[in-house]
Amino acid sequence: MSSLIMIEEEIENLPEHDFIVLREWFQDLDSKKWDKRIEDDATDGKLDDLANTALNDFKNGKHKAL
Repeated sequence: MSSLIMIEEEIENLPEHDFIVLREWFQDLDSKKWDKRIEDDATDGKLDDLANTALNDFKNGKHKAL
């Protein structure tokens, strides 16, 4: 049996309170990893073209007011 299957089974059998705590922890971890990935991509210049396109579109009136 793979580790993932074992983890899934353990999660399914958690008491409700523990499941809620785990879910909150996992959501926080996921958010931190996402933020780190975006930060790394920005630092590496991977978002520069996208940002420049957005700025040019805005300067040229290609936007909608929110």
